[in-house]
Amino acid sequence: MIAYPLGVGGWRTRILESGTGHRALFLIHGLGARADRWHENLEPLARAGYHCYALDLPGHGFADKGTGFAYGVPGFAAFVRDAMKALGVGEAALCGTSLGGHIAAWLAAELPQSIRALVLVGATGLASLGEAERRAIAQNVRDTTREGTERKLRFVLANHTLLTREWVEEEWRINTSPGADEAFDRLARYFMDPDGIAGHGVGERLAALGETFPTLLVWGKGDQVVPLAVGEQAVARLAGARLHTLEPAGHMPYLERAEEFNRIVREFLDRTWPRS
Repeated sequence: MIAYPLGVGGWRTRILESGTGHRALFLIHGLGARADRWHENLEPLARAGYHCYALDLPGHGFADKGTGFAYGVPGFAAFVRDAMKALGVGEAALCGTSLGGHIAAWLAAELPQSIRALVLVGATGLASLGEAERRAIAQNVRDTTREGTERKLRFVLANHTLLTREWVEEEWRINTSPGADEAFDRLARYFMDPDGIAGHGVGERLAALGETFPTLLVWGKGDQVVPLAVGEQAVARLAGARLHTLEPAGHMPYLERAEEFNRIVREFLDRTWPRS
């Protein structure tokens, strides 16, 4: 795996890349996370024959932060689209988790002709968020203290033995780096604005596309952030979609059940995008 900076529309991001070939797979992280959340997935999926890319969204990880970016699902989706162009990728499979799943689904609805397959992991955007839920997310986004950082990681994990002091410290340092407060404040406002994330649902848009591209939903049975019921409701509406649950796992099944997750994704993609 290699890591390098990439300029996209005047914003710098970090790319993690593993593998070669035409079967491109973009992995999109969630709110407050970063590209290396996929560290248990990039190389195994590359060994399975996929050209894997993960990137830091603006305001996250080692990407540029601060004001000036259109923080929100449409802006992030456009950024991923432009990153694909900058990397010379004309078509790809998308795998996104949480807000990253929302972004992946939005991009797939915008450019269905360029998307070979869609993997949504505990994705937001498939069901409406109530005001209380949006307020709680906004408060959590703004809380970048060490204590708040550890509390949030405990909430998304079912297996707390994975949470190390080093992980908390790294998370805290990255999410308090220059410009992070401004970025997270804009994201918190986006969640609270009635015309923000509440107006960017993607479930109906995906349903209207029918079976344009194969879709796999992956959920941790113990997900407290986006409950399994959301995935069950979504798979009933999306033609041809499949739902796979992982246990024990919370909101990060790609990390907590990495080997099984990688197998499920590999088998799904191999059926829909065979080697040429």
